[in-house]
Amino acid sequence: MEKIDTHCHIIPSGWRRWCEQYGWDKPDGMPEIPAWSPESHIKLMNQLHIKQSILSITSPGTHLKVGDVELARRITRETNDEIATVCRQFPDRFKFFASLPLPDVDGSMEEIDRMVGQEGCCGFALMTNAEGYYLGDPRFDPIMQKLNEHKAVIFMHPAQCCSIDNPGADKPLPQYPTPMLEFFFDTTRAVVNLLLTGTVSRYENLTFLVSHCGATLPPVVERVARFSGVLLKDSMQLSSNQVKEIFRTRFYFDLAGMPFPDLIHGYLRIGSAGRLLYGSDYPYTPGNMVEALSDTMDEGLRDLVDDKTRKAIYSGNAQALFGG
Repeated sequence: MEKIDTHCHIIPSGWRRWCEQYGWDKPDGMPEIPAWSPESHIKLMNQLHIKQSILSITSPGTHLKVGDVELARRITRETNDEIATVCRQFPDRFKFFASLPLPDVDGSMEEIDRMVGQEGCCGFALMTNAEGYYLGDPRFDPIMQKLNEHKAVIFMHPAQCCSIDNPGADKPLPQYPTPMLEFFFDTTRAVVNLLLTGTVSRYENLTFLVSHCGATLPPVVERVARFSGVLLKDSMQLSSNQVKEIFRTRFYFDLAGMPFPDLIHGYLRIGSAGRLLYGSDYPYTPGNMVEALSDTMDEGLRDLVDDKTRKAIYSGNAQALFGG
């Protein structure tokens, strides 16, 4: 069945060099930055019937040296331009989410203006936090306002949890790779912050794409809703049913991150199959593992939904979101 991959990554040669120069050659506790080429990616796509892939930069994003705004702007511009070049070379196979140099607000505003309308640009990839500032933080309101004006899709990718006061502090349980546990927790932090700060409700034209089938959101929705009654004014309080309705109307969730056989059931308690998108997480998930996980996903979806819904999850929902 034909697929559109909404969660997969590109490793531009320039970005790789910047990462190596600034100490990100073993990102998030992983052993290395994986190899990538458009040819190898397309070969895997052909094997798995992936019609099109939407490429993005993963953690740590493009702000690689804490506090160096000019460097972040340069890396972001060069990286987005290199990705755009690849997409122009293979327009039928690749589109992309542009990166922003968060937490630099002015630089991000400039990059939005530069990238909106560029051929192949489907939206913007934002890390769940930038130097400890989470999506939904008031300092990012000008960015959200501008993205809202463009009715943008925001692809939220998890990053390493860190402190505003000490962005270089060790992550929790540093002996384990960040993607193993912390990526899921950081996604949950960012989504909850977007909801409880009212960011989602204020900027009605934004669409949020959440990684990894909602991460650890399913078991905490009721708890977050109950706490909103304590923390927020009456007009801002959210019931769990309201949160679920927001997820079913303003959010999409990709199937990267091994959601089968268990997590998918939690997601379907809070979200809709009509908001699910296929994701491979290639090349940070190696090709042979992507193939195995694809088989597991196919088997799991056959048990849960009919063929029409499965087709929508694999490609139709993405076509409705991005066009084409």
